[in-house]
Amino acid sequence: QEQLVESGGGLVQAGGSLRLSCAASGSSASFNVMGWYRQAPGKQRELVATITSGGWTNYVHSAKGRFAISRDNAKNTVYLQMNSLKPEDTGVYYCYAERVYPRLLTYWGQGTQVTVSS
Repeated sequence: QEQLVESGGGLVQAGGSLRLSCAASGSSASFNVMGWYRQAPGKQRELVATITSGGWTNYVHSAKGRFAISRDNAKNTVYLQMNSLKPEDTGVYYCYAERVYPRLLTYWGQGTQVTVSS
């Protein structure tokens, strides 16, 4: 059974940095898209950043210029480097992955807490 396992969350002061990692296990087949979502208390889960197997990236507006998503296809691992963190970045960050062939399959990690203090 495939699983996504996140690591790297924690508590950091505003202006600081964190690096999240998400490793897929259970299969060597690559994912078409990998990415990160987050959910702040009392809010809906929102997309933070995604990256395709070809390296195309997409970011939520608030993350542009501060966050950088990358992936290692050989390791089926995705990273999120977060710099200049703000208190509004606080939330549970979830790893996401999908394959589209032969049918759409989506996977979610268990989430890792990121807390940015002011």
